[in-house]
Amino acid sequence: MYEVIDNFLSKDDFNILKKNMLGSHFPWYFSNEITEGTKDEKLSKDYYMIHSFYNKNDNDKSKHFELLKPILNKISFNALLRIKGNLYNHSEKLIYHKKHIDYDYKHNGAIFFVNSNDGFTILDDDTKIESIENRILFFDSSKLHNSTNCTNEKVRVNINFNFI
Repeated sequence: MYEVIDNFLSKDDFNILKKNMLGSHFPWYFSNEITEGTKDEKLSKDYYMIHSFYNKNDNDKSKHFELLKPILNKISFNALLRIKGNLYNHSEKLIYHKKHIDYDYKHNGAIFFVNSNDGFTILDDDTKIESIENRILFFDSSKLHNSTNCTNEKVRVNINFNFI
């Protein structure tokens, strides 16, 4: 079961978030594997950039955490597990990333799409959720799912939320 909501944030809140995350001063960090366990696979040349807004294992929040307040104020949760920004580079051919689960116990997930592009998220039942800016997807991220990069924009950017 999943839910998609378009135009999730007000125009003003969305534009502030998008301008910051796609701006030249937003800190992105290199990750040499998109899904755990793929960095040593022979054919895996996948990588992406991440920004850790929050992780329950750290007591530290990103200094950019405040950008997420408009989203967090609209999500019902008891506890945050992780919030991570994802930036996938484009390529000439669409790359399907490996199926994965976020945590191996029951929890909720949400993906907020920062920019529109031809990439998508694929759920466990093979439903494809298109990357449309200011869209949010709520789903069970303890079930298999996967992402793609994009071919028609420089980057595909989203924010992944895990919570209980």
